[in-house]
Amino acid sequence: MLELILKQLFVDAFKKLYGQEPPAQNVSFQKTRPEFEGDFTIVVFPFVKMAGKAPEALANELGTEMMKESAFIAKYNVVKGFLNLLISDSYWIDFMQKNHLDERFGRKEVSGKPVVVEYSSPNTNKPLHLGHIRNNLLGWSVSEILKANGENVVRVNLVNDRGIHICKSMIAWQKWGNGCTPESTGKKGDHLIGDFYVMFDKHFKEEVKNLLPANYDELSDEDKEKAKAEAENASPLMQETREMLRKWEAGDKEVRELWEMMNNWVYEGFDVTYKRLGVSFDKIYYESQTYLLGKSTVMDGLKKGVLYQRDDNSVWCDLRDEGLDEKLLLRRDGTSVYMTQDLGTAQLRYDEFHPKKLIYVVGNEQNYHFDVLKRVLVRLGFEWGNDIEHLSYGMVELPSGKMKSREGTVVDADDLMDEMEATAKNVSEELGKAHGLSDEESQKLYHMIGLGALKYFILKVDPKKTMLFDPKESIDFNGNTGSFIQYTHARICSVLRKAAEAGITTGDKVDVENILPEEKSLLTNIHAWPGVLEQAAINRSPAMIANFIYDLCKGFNQFYQECSIMKEPDEKRRAFRLQLAAMTARLLRNAGELLGMQMPERM
Repeated sequence: MLELILKQLFVDAFKKLYGQEPPAQNVSFQKTRPEFEGDFTIVVFPFVKMAGKAPEALANELGTEMMKESAFIAKYNVVKGFLNLLISDSYWIDFMQKNHLDERFGRKEVSGKPVVVEYSSPNTNKPLHLGHIRNNLLGWSVSEILKANGENVVRVNLVNDRGIHICKSMIAWQKWGNGCTPESTGKKGDHLIGDFYVMFDKHFKEEVKNLLPANYDELSDEDKEKAKAEAENASPLMQETREMLRKWEAGDKEVRELWEMMNNWVYEGFDVTYKRLGVSFDKIYYESQTYLLGKSTVMDGLKKGVLYQRDDNSVWCDLRDEGLDEKLLLRRDGTSVYMTQDLGTAQLRYDEFHPKKLIYVVGNEQNYHFDVLKRVLVRLGFEWGNDIEHLSYGMVELPSGKMKSREGTVVDADDLMDEMEATAKNVSEELGKAHGLSDEESQKLYHMIGLGALKYFILKVDPKKTMLFDPKESIDFNGNTGSFIQYTHARICSVLRKAAEAGITTGDKVDVENILPEEKSLLTNIHAWPGVLEQAAINRSPAMIANFIYDLCKGFNQFYQECSIMKEPDEKRRAFRLQLAAMTARLLRNAGELLGMQMPERM
């Protein structure tokens, strides 16, 4: 990597000139500003005191010494305390020769201990929604970025398939389902079960309303809250649901059979959505299979005196000495909570993979939960709890009224993907992007554009930020969108097709003696890719990949406007530009894969 070579050159030159070795981490590079000649700029101000030199004198002496030691540096110039280095054409030509045919340029071979990445984590009482889309895309993309950096990634999903919320859908189906199935209703299984969850909530609220005291509206806010809690607790529906959960945990045959049947409907629906979204998992865990280990771990902690039991038999972990609160781990009736099954799942994964990292992709509303999870595990004697990492992300919102939503707040994932493909079709037809394609090719293109737009628009935002998603805005063939990226790739493919049709071959060898500024500008963009890929893994940020791709496309389009390719009279120069275009397309596919984006060859 050129930056590392230049950094070592700087350190060696400094040591030779001034007899001291400067800290390598203080040597920072930036792209040289366009008004000055150069490719890389080193800031020398941090080393002025150590060298006992004025900034300009220091930069000049270092520039002279570095040029003497390396043929890579063609020239240097100094602007105040900034040392601008111009890299020789021979370096760029050699770089291109080594990498221009490499589809995996920048990627490393996978090795080492596993890194387990959990994402998706749906409940089996409703379909996947917009929040799940950001979660799935982020988890899948981060996994791919880590793999591209040589990490041995295991992608896992934890399905929350048990608990009070699941029982609510089951009770509603028993009472009002009349034996319906996905086949009899023509609905995806996850949508059908989601409808019953909504139905339960509707009946439950009506029941609570009827149980409130007659003078409810006259009560104080505090008394209203108390009266509502009492009504909810007294609700026959809620009591039935709690009883069903107790029966489930006791292994009641009838309850378990109903649970299994309804969950299987949901899994079939999830699989359709996952496939369409383009995400997958190496292993799926189920809360129903992990909570017992969690309960056992909690009881072991109680025996060891690490945890404590209250008079009502509930079990807690006291974290107040660490600045946190007391955490419930088992309810008074012995049933488990989310933390219980998370303890069991974490232990299962550690025992199975002995990973160096356990990464959980979960929204930022669970920051406290994962802070507690790590601390409870360590309290229980599992030092690997410190290897847990919560990849926290912000919520995603839509402009009001833009999309159909269930219950007025939750946007269904399948509905959103339908809307994206429909929007892609409308925009593409308006702009003539599908002209000359068969119906089958057109449908495939609309899927690529719609899903590419969705993925790019969501992943280009820093994961930690809350974001606003606008389907129409995301499918714009100008600006920082997936459609612009895909169109640039298709444009390059069109140029390469025309060259092939004209019988123009480029060969494997890069056969030019110099490169022009416009060519070099695009090549320096490509050269930066391995460093960007590495930083994206360190920061767990697909946004860094998206921003790189956008800059690369802007750079290519500028190059395309300023440099003739097909009409270039010099055969060697024309071949070089075609090689540069092909290298750009390869890198767009390479980088786009990490975001789950497909790159069409025609648009």
